Amino acid sequence: MRKSHSLVSLSMQALMIPLFLVLLLPLHVTASDSVYETFVQCLSNQTNQPDQVSNIVYSQTNPSYTAVLRAYIRNSRFNTSTTPKPTIIVTPTQESHVQATVICTKNIGIQLKIRSGGHDYEGVSYISDVPFIILDMFNLRSITINLQEQTAWVESGATLGELYYRIWEKSKVLGFPAGICPTVGVGGHLSGGGYGNMLRKHGLSVDHVLDAKLVDVNGKILDKESMGEDLFWAIRGGGGASFGVILSYKIKLITVPETVSVFRIERSLDEEENVTDIVYKWQQVAPTTDDNLWMRMLIQPVSSKVNKGEKTIRISILTMFLGNAEGLVALLDKDFPELGLKKDGVMEMSWIESVVWWANYDNGTSPSVLLDRNPDSANFLKRKSDYVQTPISKDGLEWLWKKMIELGKTGLVFNPYGGKMNEIPDSATAFPHRAGNLFKIQYSMNWDEEGIELEKNYTAQIRRLYSYMTPFVSKNPRSAFLNYRDLDIGINNNDKNSYEEGEVYGVKYFNDNFHRLVKVKTAVDPHNFFRNEQSIPINPRVNSGVTRLLLLTSILSLEKLMGGLMYLLLVWDLQIQRMNFWP
Repeated sequence: MRKSHSLVSLSMQALMIPLFLVLLLPLHVTASDSVYETFVQCLSNQTNQPDQVSNIVYSQTNPSYTAVLRAYIRNSRFNTSTTPKPTIIVTPTQESHVQATVICTKNIGIQLKIRSGGHDYEGVSYISDVPFIILDMFNLRSITINLQEQTAWVESGATLGELYYRIWEKSKVLGFPAGICPTVGVGGHLSGGGYGNMLRKHGLSVDHVLDAKLVDVNGKILDKESMGEDLFWAIRGGGGASFGVILSYKIKLITVPETVSVFRIERSLDEEENVTDIVYKWQQVAPTTDDNLWMRMLIQPVSSKVNKGEKTIRISILTMFLGNAEGLVALLDKDFPELGLKKDGVMEMSWIESVVWWANYDNGTSPSVLLDRNPDSANFLKRKSDYVQTPISKDGLEWLWKKMIELGKTGLVFNPYGGKMNEIPDSATAFPHRAGNLFKIQYSMNWDEEGIELEKNYTAQIRRLYSYMTPFVSKNPRSAFLNYRDLDIGINNNDKNSYEEGEVYGVKYFNDNFHRLVKVKTAVDPHNFFRNEQSIPINPRVNSGVTRLLLLTSILSLEKLMGGLMYLLLVWDLQIQRMNFWP
């Protein structure tokens, strides 16, 4: 009887072993040492380069781990001792390293975060609440200019500053319409749309993307032709990290004039009675004036120079004009005489010099400064965004000044649209915010000191101002800009409610384009491997049949495994009997 009982007991254990392993798998994945060893072995096998693997993979015990992690953290809120850290950081130097990383991360069953420049305002590219690996693209930064075609291939780990500098090295009459901050990574900037101070003349960065290379969920490298029209559409404004790993973009360069003009004008509410009139008029002029002119306006609560101890509102207008000073003064004398612009208040310069000026360097600074990545440099910050489609009234502006002064610190940045943006259909790329928008608002809050209470205070301020602005901004949906990442508008837990959660923020970022993005996502990444807190969700209705089939396959595979174990245990038991082990 004891023999029989032992055999049954062992058989039952055999049945339980696979289930036990399945239940333990998530716990296994959190064991960083085990994950590291498994991952490195997989990476070595996939790349056939075991010697190189050790140079591109950083575990938490590696002496360089912290420096590599911190180098591209651009928000100090996510650079604290309590911030979740990646189990592993991978810093590929070849495209094959990216392919292998996708395959091995998927095999292990751990989350993959992709970082190009680290400027994601909410740290989505380098933090997570679950165990994760960072694929840090900063080594993949090559830029190849083709002057004859007036094109360039740019790897996603390059910065905008590097792109601008390399174009200028080759030509003094070519440029590219993209962002103002030179340390922003190309991969995230272009995949989210890419706007800058030439968008009224030339549109967005994604409007000039000709081709792309992407590593898909199976580790294959796809280009425009092999990825197909839908996926190529999605990664131009829909955020690349939902669909794969962007390796590089092929972009069409634009011609820029030999001379451009810039100026900065400041006005304070306590010194000038017509500040409200200027802001009101700006709303009429900035989106409709000559396409060569782009006028950004900053609105900030500052300490009054007139009434000591009190706050006032200061406005700053910064301008990029694709032409000379004389033409700019003549244009604004006609369209915006309230500014009182004079020629001696305008600086003429080359396009590359304007790039340096917009990056807040002194006029005359060498363009080589654009090659400085400024690693491990960040402020504490919070950002939000809105779109304005009808001008805010003068009464509304006066009320807004009072609220901003009450709050004390949150600033606004008004970025005008119009021009070329009105000519391109909302559905041309995944980026939807085109005609009908007068300007985009960035809510801006920076602070210098670490502290939970400080952060609560400052983030509460910016959220209150955002709430106050509700009557003045777009509705149904209240639209937002993906590259001004804001987790306040919705978070995806990537569980059974993933689609419903994703729709909340998805329609704000992408309007009607959200539904097409979901179709693309469901087709190219049906198991949602490429996911984050605000990624594009899959359509569960489309995937339900596929999921059932996969579940059935998994059960059959499990049954085979259990059957094999049963067989081995029976053989083992028989051998023991032959050895007269049992009494």
